[in-house]
Amino acid sequence: MTELVEHGQLFIGGVLTDPLGQDVIEVVSPHTEEVIGRVPHASPADVDRAVAAARTAFDEGPWPRMTLDERIEVISRIKDAFAVRHEEIARVISSENGTPYTSSVMVQALASMLVWDSAITTARGFTYEEQRDGVLGKILVRREPVGVVAAVVPWNVPQFTAAAKLAPALLAGCTAILKVSPETPLDAYLLAEIAAEAGLPEGVLSILPADREVSEYLVGHERVDKVSFTGSVGAGKRVMEVCSRNLTRVTLELGGKSAAVILPDADAATAVGGIAPFAWMINGQACVAQTRILVPQTRYDEFAEAFAATAGALKVGDPLDPATEVGPLVARRQQQRSLDYIRIGQEEGAKILTGGGRPAGIDKGWYVEPTLFGDVDNSMRIAREEIFGPVICLIPYGDESEAVKIANDSEYGLSGSVWTADVERGIEVARQVRTGTYSVNTFSLDMLGPFGGYKNSGLGREFGPEGYGEYFEHKMIHLPNGYEGEA
Repeated sequence: MTELVEHGQLFIGGVLTDPLGQDVIEVVSPHTEEVIGRVPHASPADVDRAVAAARTAFDEGPWPRMTLDERIEVISRIKDAFAVRHEEIARVISSENGTPYTSSVMVQALASMLVWDSAITTARGFTYEEQRDGVLGKILVRREPVGVVAAVVPWNVPQFTAAAKLAPALLAGCTAILKVSPETPLDAYLLAEIAAEAGLPEGVLSILPADREVSEYLVGHERVDKVSFTGSVGAGKRVMEVCSRNLTRVTLELGGKSAAVILPDADAATAVGGIAPFAWMINGQACVAQTRILVPQTRYDEFAEAFAATAGALKVGDPLDPATEVGPLVARRQQQRSLDYIRIGQEEGAKILTGGGRPAGIDKGWYVEPTLFGDVDNSMRIAREEIFGPVICLIPYGDESEAVKIANDSEYGLSGSVWTADVERGIEVARQVRTGTYSVNTFSLDMLGPFGGYKNSGLGREFGPEGYGEYFEHKMIHLPNGYEGEA
């Protein structure tokens, strides 16, 4: 039996503090369905305390007034701690959300460390002030930290998304309140330890586990200057609506229904081997997952057989078992959602090539078999709606133009890939697909480039100078005639 982890305090302004509310979050293992942890549920009064601490730290404290090198020194200690503690972080997250431990080491822990590291690289190369020739004379353009940031992150990659928001915000000189999901609050306490040991000044960072009601209170807080949110489209629209009341700046990283396009000249083994891990990644619970696989009609049977064999061979089981490739979904509601979509797909006329239900021999846990649908038409709900589970669609197409049309026929535009023997041809396809990130003969998410979505997949960008820039205001200073600047 897993040891129960209990925390009785909240991390507010850099200090563990007794909560003002009485509610408690129980963390339930998706594998055993047993309670594995308890933490306080932050209340609106706790939000007020965290925002007040962040406001004071930004308006009066040392953090925004430190040099960039001084802030980098602190953030580097956070990054280094992720490298040292990556196995512990991976294990805790796997126990919370079901990510197979072997992939969790990279996807949940080391990738988070890379986000902190890449943000440091971006910050060093960023232009904070520049002099320009204006129409009426010289101007000085400054980029100044936006202020108090509310960062709201999901349960699927909790530390990765936290790093994507906190690293640039803190390096910019902002202060932050991190609101974590009630499904994954335990790993947040590891981050709190790391941040405290790194030496963040008082008030700079608070971490609050809470549900949607408290999240809405936080993002609508009049003393918050910027909101960065990762989650569903519906929740993102609500966040944007609430932020509009105070004209709060907002970045939204939302859902996806990404298409992997296999061109007729692609090598089958390369394409199948390259796509499959990113179709069923995090048990299908990834916004960038390649959930629509577009294959040429002339090679449909070949690819259907290959993908079905690959999916059928995936080892399903205990997420903490190093041999496991697909674990349970995070909650019973997510399991039922996937099973409902599997039923819908069959009713729509799609054919199950493998999977299609609960795994045989597993009596406990929120498991769904890796499922592959064939003969899918892009108009079907299983091809249009984000399932967020291990359910993948195989869609045949006629020619390349039809493949691009199908890839673009979606309300989402987050990710995608193309597989071909001709890289230049692949790049040309990439240019035509309306999506924020795209890969040719690979799948990647580079933390030094902009990540974000077109259409309903989001607003704004994370990573690289584009994402870093989201945490700054731009100021123009008009200079007097004849001023030439310092030598």
